Parts: sequence; structure tokens; C-alpha cells
Amino acid sequence: MEELSKSQKARTAIASFKTLVDALILTGSYHPSETAGFKLENAMRQFNPEIYGSMSNDRIVELKGLEYVIDRLPRGVESSTKIVLTAREDLDSTSFKEISPLKRRRLSYLVSAKEMCFVVTRGTTEIYDIIAHLTFLNIEAKKIGRQMRLANQVTKEWQQLEQIAQRDGELQDEELDTSLWNLSIILGRTYQETRKTYEYLQQNCVAGYNSGLFKIVLALGQRVVDEEDGIEEPLHISFTPSLQEVLGHHQYAAAWAEEVVARIVESGLQKRPIHIISANLHSIRNILYGRGAVQNSGQAVPKNLYDMVHLIRDQDIDVSGYAAAYGFIDHHDSSGSNIDVQIIDTTALDEACFHQSLAVDLDLIGRRKPVIVVIDYAFGTQAYEIMDELLSPTTVSDIQISLKIESISIMGKAGILPGSKGDIMLATAHVMEGTPHNYIVDNDLSASDFGDLVKVFSGPMLTVLGTSLQNRDVLERFHNSSWKAVGLEMEGAHYQRAISAAIIQGHIEKNMKVRYAYYASDNPLISGQTLASGPMGAEGVVPTYLISKVILEKILAEDGTR
Repeated sequence: MEELSKSQKARTAIASFKTLVDALILTGSYHPSETAGFKLENAMRQFNPEIYGSMSNDRIVELKGLEYVIDRLPRGVESSTKIVLTAREDLDSTSFKEISPLKRRRLSYLVSAKEMCFVVTRGTTEIYDIIAHLTFLNIEAKKIGRQMRLANQVTKEWQQLEQIAQRDGELQDEELDTSLWNLSIILGRTYQETRKTYEYLQQNCVAGYNSGLFKIVLALGQRVVDEEDGIEEPLHISFTPSLQEVLGHHQYAAAWAEEVVARIVESGLQKRPIHIISANLHSIRNILYGRGAVQNSGQAVPKNLYDMVHLIRDQDIDVSGYAAAYGFIDHHDSSGSNIDVQIIDTTALDEACFHQSLAVDLDLIGRRKPVIVVIDYAFGTQAYEIMDELLSPTTVSDIQISLKIESISIMGKAGILPGSKGDIMLATAHVMEGTPHNYIVDNDLSASDFGDLVKVFSGPMLTVLGTSLQNRDVLERFHNSSWKAVGLEMEGAHYQRAISAAIIQGHIEKNMKVRYAYYASDNPLISGQTLASGPMGAEGVVPTYLISKVILEKILAEDGTR
């Protein structure tokens, strides 16, 4: 029998991880230190996620992966011995303290010093994301715990860590150097590696988003050792019955869509042609209203669009406040979906509003009267739920409303396989990893739309289970084989699935224009360019705003009919 390739083994392990999590949701709970937890760890070790770097090396603690996870989990998770994943309704009207991580729209509650609740409103993808992060933390906690004792004696380095972690205030100079040196021995990392992670976490610790490296390491190691010694109950992770009931039923997405459509009706725009854009909540707004907002602030408008964007950011210019007088509606979500929306009546635009580099046909706007609905980024499978609900007829005040959708544009950030950070990918198809679901895309965008300012790659996009569930061998196979995938992301296939369903059901026209463009936030195949290596920063401005500009010109400067 032929031995499986590395990519086949990794794909099997990813599928096993997903199946295990699905089974645990139905079971209701598990202990990471027992059989179910061991199976999750083994599956994760087998596919060895790129974002978790040296996780599989038991001699060293993975620091970049730790930074990534701590940024996406709420403060105090390292000390928790009971973690509950629940539906929003279970936490309504409680006095528990709300806590949110730095880099994930994720609502959590601190029930007690040792218990934490995650509110899951974004579907199974959010659960996979949380469980993957917790599994990683448990793997690293075991490594740290092994460094606590030597010959049944607590090591000198651990005793010093306990003293330092209990101190109030920041360490300085020689005392900090000595403390970081001792910590580096526990972590199995160099002094410089340890210091970089300390400094990175410390800036967000001061802002209240984490507990700082010393306390995090101490809590992780101490928890594992206390479990082994029977001093503490083993870490327990559970899924409430209310969560099990709402998964897959679009409860939050349906409420979200009802709110959005009601706002459109309230504004008298429901009979107008609607153009949906899934994107961030700054680029479309800033291109359409940035020029006017800058002039309104008394400053000169840069001729270069990207210079104007930097000016708006640096000067913190209130673009939304200006835009409100020109057809811009800011809709804040209250459904629990965590997806805010912007509704733009383009007939209220004035030539002085938008940047001079944007090609706009005001006569076309006058004839067609398009309305742009910008929806914030969804998360994995949530993309299917919200798009499915938004494209379906919705009842508002006992009247069924069917929006006239003329185009759907998806702008996302993705990992690129043939290029580098800042490049652009255009989808010709979406391939959903681990399933037989593949969707051909008749993309209304082409490389010629973008000029030569950035590199553009066209090809199939791989829709993955999560950022933490990626494997180099699997990605290389999708890129180098006949699939010829150019990138990976988390929502494209889910959006296209909803679009295909809406066409079959007759909710939208078959020839409705669809656009998919992604800017590269990382390259998971290149060391130092993974998501764990840090955000894009200023280098993300050009591709993000270039895609936004091209999409707007497709809507506002071309005849959208076919």
C-alpha cells in the first residue's frame, strides 16, 4: 500500500481536528488533559499549523504563536480553569465583566478569577478558532510546566519568575535584563527573542488587553503543574445547550439582515438598485467622502489618493461626520453578529465629496440611482449565513421586502501563495478545503483594471477552516498542483455558496455582477511573512484602497446593466 504524502497526512489531520471539535460540541464538554484533549493535540501536531511556528518542538516555547493567540483571546484566559462557550442569551442582564481581545471581535465575560465565558455568535468557524487557540496554549503550557521542576525541586529560574510576576509596576534596566534572561531559560529561547515578545505584549498589557509575558508564562505553567498535583481541577471546556441550539440556524444572521433591511426601508431606498460590498469600514467611505472632509477641516487635499488616506489617519479627520450630510448612513449592529453596515445613497454625492482620482459618472448616478451597502468583514461560515439572509426576502412591518441586488463585491485580505504582502489576488474560483464544494466565479474584475501599481495574480482561491488550521504541505499542493491556487482565505466559498443558492431560489438574477478581490496580508509559505509575524501597517494602504477604488468605479462609472 502506497504511503500517504505529507499533504495527504496533513489534510487528514485537519479533517480529524474539525470532526473532533464537532463531536465535542455535541458531547457538551471535555478536559484538554484527558483523551479528547490529547486527540486534539495530536491532530494539531500532525498538521503543524504555520501560524504556530515551532509548536511541535517540545524543547522550546513558540513565542510568535503565543503573541498571535494572546492578541485574539481575552485577558486572563491563561489563568482560567473553566471555559464556557455559550450563546448570547445566556449572558443577558448579568453583572459579569465584559472583556474583549485586542484583535478579534469576540465578546467574552469574566465570571470569576478562574472562569470565563466566550459568546459565540459567528458560527462554527469561531468555535474552531477558539478551540485551536486553546489547544495551542495547552501544548505550550505543558512545555512551560516541565521547566518548573528539576529532580522534584522547583528551579531557581521558576522561583525568580514567581517573585517577578507578583511585582507591581514595570521592571527597569538591569533588573529587567536579569528577569528576561531567567525567563528565556524557562522558555528555551534566546534573550533577544524573549525580550521582543515581552516588549510586544507589554505595550498591549498597559492598554489592558493581556497580563504581560511574566504573568502569562507563570499562569500557564502553574495551571498544568497544579492539575498534575491535584491542587486545581483540570481545565474544563464546555459548550452550553443554548449554543448547540443556535448553531446552523442563522439566528443572529437573520436578526442582522432584518435590521439592515429595516434601515434601508426607513431611509426610503428599498426600491433602488442595491450594490453590496463586503469590505472594511474605512476605504469606501474615505474615497467617497475623504476629499470633502479634508477640505472641511481646512487642509489642502493631496493629489495622490494614498497620501490623502495617510493624512486622514494621521490627523484623525472625522469623515463620517462630514459624510452624514451627503447620503451616508452609519448602521451599528445590535443583533450580536458584530457586523456593522454603511448605507450610501449615491444621489446625494457632490463632486466636492470624492477624491479627484475616482472616476465617477454623475449622469449615470442620476439615471440609475444606485445605493451602496458596505458590510463589515464576516468570519468564516458566518459569511454564508449573513449573505443568505440578506439576499432572501425579509419581512419589515408585516411587508415582505425583496431588495433589487445588482452587484456583490467582496474585498478581503488573504494569504498569497505565489507573491508577497501587498499584492492582489483575483478569484476565478473558490475551493472549499476538506469538502467537495468548488465554485467557479465569473469575476467582473480583471488584472487590467488595476494598472501596474501592484502585482495582480488571478486564479482559484482556497477557502480554509481557519487561520490557525493551515499547513505548508497542503498549501504547496494546492498551489503547485493542477489546482494552481493563488491564495487562501476564509469567506469566499461561503459567500459564493449563498449567492448560488439565491440564484437557484430566484432571489437574484443569474447574470448579476460578482467581484472578488483580495489583498495579501501574508504569505504562509515564506518564513517571516506569516500572520504571526505582524500586521501589514502602512503597506496595506495601497492595495486596500486600489481595490476599493476599482470596485467603486465599476459601480459608479460603468453601466451596471447587462
